[in-house]
Amino acid sequence: MVRKSKLFSGGLIATAAALVAFGLNTVGATATPTGDPAARAASHLGHTAAMMAAPAGTYVLADPQVTGVVPSQATPPNRYFHEFQANCSVTRNIPDDPIVYPGQPGASHDHTFMGNTTTDANSTQASLNAGGTSCKAPGDKSGYWMPTLYNGSQVIKPIGPQVIYYKTNLIDYTSVRPFPKGLRFVVGSPMATADQFRQDKGYVAGWECGDSYHNIDFPVTCTPGSQLNIRYQAPSCWDGKYLDTPDHKSHMAYPVNGRCLADHPVALPMIEFKMAFPVSGDMSRVHLSSGRAFSFHYDFYNAWDAPTLGALVSHCIVGGLQCDARGYDQTHPEAGAALNDQYVLP
Repeated sequence: MVRKSKLFSGGLIATAAALVAFGLNTVGATATPTGDPAARAASHLGHTAAMMAAPAGTYVLADPQVTGVVPSQATPPNRYFHEFQANCSVTRNIPDDPIVYPGQPGASHDHTFMGNTTTDANSTQASLNAGGTSCKAPGDKSGYWMPTLYNGSQVIKPIGPQVIYYKTNLIDYTSVRPFPKGLRFVVGSPMATADQFRQDKGYVAGWECGDSYHNIDFPVTCTPGSQLNIRYQAPSCWDGKYLDTPDHKSHMAYPVNGRCLADHPVALPMIEFKMAFPVSGDMSRVHLSSGRAFSFHYDFYNAWDAPTLGALVSHCIVGGLQCDARGYDQTHPEAGAALNDQYVLP
């Protein structure tokens, strides 16, 4: 009762301060799941209380740091594609977040995890390296996770390998280098308002299903038999200094007019989630564990085998190809593939 009364008797100021300490936007903090009002209130209060109790994030230094980089101003020959896919299936649903709430099992809203099969609140670089993976490429032991989708109380999991693109939106696609081991970040915000979600630099086309497109909130109905889809892009310019920062965002930045800026000069692959959820028909009870549709966000913790990731980045992104998870472009068979039939380096 103490925690509840604190939230409702002047505690909103404390709550806002706590959220700011986490680098989260307090505007729209009342966004909660649709469905039963009591469930909405409990979900929001539980998540807010957990955020207030969680310790502040820390700076994690890159080792080695990348220094002396100047953002590329080059303009190589135009190639329409420069990408490859990481096809990864769902592994588990648990209320953990090893980036925002490290070492605190159950402190987060529920997340749907893909990629590494061991990801939980206690995950570290070492534990991810020792874990398995649901990705097609065994060398990708990265952790990928997002808020869980519900239809009422039923969990809706994406079925089969989901498309996680590694691409670039930089003019000089040849300047892109692989992620440093241990890089982690959060894309989007569970506290975003509808307008913030729409204007976010990671926004692509909103929520889609059937003949319904560019939705900020979930559509009222979706054509029966269709799927609910979303694409969302991550920042791709790195400061070269930190693998993580207290807000889990400020070490990364989006390009400006196709170029990285001097404070984030290192060009990295741009991750794009392309998720497909098998839910359709009446969508009135569909919600995310983090709240409304515009609270969608996701987390990434890099645990790729460095030579494997390096080969895919070099062959597909720098090479200007449209590759599958093997690093093979069907329209350019003469280029070969980065990986063999077992999705490992030849």
